[in-house]
Parts: sequence; C-alpha cells; structure tokens
Amino acid sequence: MLGFTQRSLIGLVLLVVGTVAFLPAVFPGTSLTVDLLPVVATALLTIGTYLIGTDVDGYPA
Repeated sequence: MLGFTQRSLIGLVLLVVGTVAFLPAVFPGTSLTVDLLPVVATALLTIGTYLIGTDVDGYPA
C-alpha cells in the first residue's frame, strides 16, 4: 500500500494510535488511569518511530 512495507505500516499505525492516546490526558479532572495513558502513548510513539526509521534496505545513506 503506497509503497510502504509491512514494518512501515505497523510503525505508522503505532504513531497514529500513540498520538490519539495523548488526547484524553489533555482534559482536566481525569482519573489516575487516564493520567498514566501518556506513558503508554510515549512508548507507542517511540516504537513506531523506530520501526519507520529503521525500515531501509542495506545501509542508510
């Protein structure tokens, strides 16, 4: 799809999910569970960025 490999698509999905996971924590008066959601979102964004950034054939230029 659009020239992406499976690894890049998984990374892209993780980036989108990680970004959306930050939204509930923006609003005041949230519970502790929602307050911990940015920790999970950060992990998803990190993994997604790693998957997309390392999806190259051979050595990076």
